[in-house]
Amino acid sequence: MLKILVCGIGGKMGANICDLLSADGEAEVCCGVDLRAPEGCKVPVYPSFDEVKERPDVIIDFSSPAALGGELEYAVKKGVPLVIAATGYTAEQLESIAAASQKTAVFRTANFSLGVNLLVALAKKAAAVLGENFDIEIVERHHNKKADAPSGTALMLAEGINDALEIKRPYVEGRSGMVGARGDEIGIHAVRGGTIVGEHEVMFAGEDEIVTLSHSARSKRVFAAGAVKAAKWMAGKTSGLYDMTDVLKDVLNR
Repeated sequence: MLKILVCGIGGKMGANICDLLSADGEAEVCCGVDLRAPEGCKVPVYPSFDEVKERPDVIIDFSSPAALGGELEYAVKKGVPLVIAATGYTAEQLESIAAASQKTAVFRTANFSLGVNLLVALAKKAAAVLGENFDIEIVERHHNKKADAPSGTALMLAEGINDALEIKRPYVEGRSGMVGARGDEIGIHAVRGGTIVGEHEVMFAGEDEIVTLSHSARSKRVFAAGAVKAAKWMAGKTSGLYDMTDVLKDVLNR
C-alpha cells in the first residue's frame, strides 16, 4: 500500500484527497502536515515537517507557498518524491523547486485536471496555426477566496502558447486607462467571484473571425483525483522535474 503524506491536510483540497484515498485499494494517507488538524482526522497531523514520524512514499502538497522551504528540505533529506499542487510561487521559490528536483523527484503543475492539460495542448496547436495573425487573450475565473492572480493555469496556458509562437509575446495583465491600441501581446485577465471552482478561456481573435477554447471545472475533486494519479505515478522515482504531460504520455502509450 502506497503511503501518502498530505501537506495542507486541514484545507478543502486536503479533505478531498483524504476522501478519495479512503476508498482506494492502492494508496492511503499515512499522516499530514498542517497548522491545524481537521475535525475527525484519523491520521497523525504535525505542524511542521521536522516533527513527522512516519515514513511516507510520496508527499502531496495542496497548501501554500509558505510551506515550501521545510517541505523541500524534508523531501531531499528523506528522498521522498513530492507532488506540488499549490500555486503562487515566487521566481526564487521556483528556482528552489528546480534545484530540489536534481536530488529527488518533484512533480509540479499548475493544474491537475486532465481536461485543462488537454486545453493547453489544444491552445498550443491553435497558436501554431493562428498565432502570428491573431490577437490572443486569456480569461480566468475563480472563487472569491483565491489569493493569487493571474491563476497558475492561466500562466501555464500563456507559456504553452508562447512555446508554439516563433516570436515570443509579453504578457499584459488586465488593462486600465488610456492604454492605446493593442500591441503584439498575450492579454491575461483575472475574475474573482462567488464559488467558481475554475474556468479558463483562450480567445484567438483575427480579422472577421474568432476561435475560442475553454474549460470549466465543476468540482475540486477533479484536481484531487489528478494529484492522486500523479502520486501513484511518482512512486519509486528518484530525481527529476515532472508534470502532467509525463503522466499523459504514459497513459497514451499503454
